[in-house]
Amino acid sequence: MAGFNSFLEARVMPVAGRIAEQKHLQAIRDGIILTMPLLIIGSLFLIIGFIPIPGYNEFMVGLFGDLWRTKLLYPVNATFDIMALIVSFGVAYRLAEKYKVDPLSAGAISVAAFLLATPYKTMFTPEGATAAQEVGGVIPVALMGSQGLFVAMLLAVLSTEIYRKIIQKKIVLSMPDGVPPAVSRSFVALIPASAVLLVVWLLRILIENTSFESIHNIVKDLLVGPLSALGSSLIGAIVCVLLVHLLWALGLHGAAIVGGIMSPIWLTLMDQNRAAFQADPNGDLPNIITTQFFDLWVYAGGSGATLALVVLMLFRARSEQMKNISRLSIGPGLFNINEPVTFGMPIVMNPILIIPFILAPVVLVIVSYVAMSLGWVAKPSGVAVPWTTPVIISGYLASGGKISGSVLQLVNFVIALVIYYPFFRLWDKQKVSEEQANAASNQAINL
Repeated sequence: MAGFNSFLEARVMPVAGRIAEQKHLQAIRDGIILTMPLLIIGSLFLIIGFIPIPGYNEFMVGLFGDLWRTKLLYPVNATFDIMALIVSFGVAYRLAEKYKVDPLSAGAISVAAFLLATPYKTMFTPEGATAAQEVGGVIPVALMGSQGLFVAMLLAVLSTEIYRKIIQKKIVLSMPDGVPPAVSRSFVALIPASAVLLVVWLLRILIENTSFESIHNIVKDLLVGPLSALGSSLIGAIVCVLLVHLLWALGLHGAAIVGGIMSPIWLTLMDQNRAAFQADPNGDLPNIITTQFFDLWVYAGGSGATLALVVLMLFRARSEQMKNISRLSIGPGLFNINEPVTFGMPIVMNPILIIPFILAPVVLVIVSYVAMSLGWVAKPSGVAVPWTTPVIISGYLASGGKISGSVLQLVNFVIALVIYYPFFRLWDKQKVSEEQANAASNQAINL
C-alpha cells in the first residue's frame, strides 16, 4: 500500500495538479456555475407545475383557467432556454479575469461571436401542416439552450484568447486622460472585438460552403454526439467516478476537476430530460446519467458517499477522535459537504479508507443505473435540485415527485454503510489503540 501511495504522489498527482490549474477548464467550470441559480429558479416553477397529487391539475384549472400550466412554465423557458447565452458570457468573463483583462468586454464580445456563428433560422410546423418548414430571420431558441452549449464554450475560449492577445500586445485605441474610464474601456475593446467578429464571420462563411452548413452542426456531429454517448453510458459513469475519487484520495477536488470536463455533457443530458418531462411528465425520459444522478443518488454526504461513514462514527465509534470528528461532520454531511471528514479522519492519502471511499460510489453507480434502466426507479426528471439538498427530499424532487427516488437513496445509504463498516471498524480500532498507548505514556510521565 505504501508503494501505491508513492505511485500516486509521484505519477498521478503532478498531472492532476496541472489539470486542476488549467485556466480554460477552470473558466468553463466557473462559467457553467453561473447558470445554476437560474436553472434552480426555473426548476422550482417546473416542480410546481407538475406536483403529483391527484386532482391537482383540475384544482389549478378551476382557479387559473386551462392555460395555467403554460403561463406558470414561462420562467422555465426563460431560464433553461438561455443556458448557452449565459455560459458564453460566463466562460469568457472568467477566462478574461484569469488573464487580467477587462472581463465585461470579453463577455460581451463572446456573446456577439456566439450569435454571429448561429444561423438565424429554425424549423416550424404550421397548424394543419404535415411537414416542418424552415423559417428565417429568427433566433433559434433550441441553440440558445443546451444544444448550443458546446459552441458557446468553444467560441468563448476562442474569442477571449484573441481579445487578450491583442490587448496584451497593446494594439488598441487609447483615449485622452480626460475621457471617462467606461468610455475609454469601450474604445480599447474596439480593435479586439473587430478581430474576433471578423474571424468568426469568416469561419461561418467557410463552413456554410461545406456539407455541415454551420458550426453548430460540426460540433454536434463530431464532438457532442460521441461525448454524449460516452457520458451517458454506465462504463463512462464508472470511469468518471473512479477518476473523481482517485483525485480526492490525493487531496485534489476530484468533483471540480472531472466536472469541469464532463459538466457540459451532463448538463445537456439533464436538459433533454427536462424537456421530455415538461412535454409528458409520465413519459419515458431519454437519459439516466445526468448531473443529478451523481449528486443526489451516488454522492450522499458528498464525494465518496461519506454520510454513511459519518453515521457509523456517530453511533459506533469507540475512539474519542472518531466521536469528535463525527460531531463536527454530521451537520455539513446532511447537506452533502464532506470536507470535515475527508480531511479530518483523514480519508486523503489513507490506505485503509481510500478503498471504501472509491468502492462505495462505484457500486452505487451500478446499483442506481440498473434500478433506473429496469424501470424500478424513476429517472432524473431534469429538475435542477441543488446538490446541498438532503437525501430523501432531493430524491423525491429530482425524480419528478416519485417516491422511488427517495427509496433508492435509502437503499444506497444502506449499501454504503455495509461497504464502509469493516474499514471503519479497523480504523477505529487502530485509533483506540493509539489513544490507549498515549494515555499510558502520559500516565508514566506523570508518575
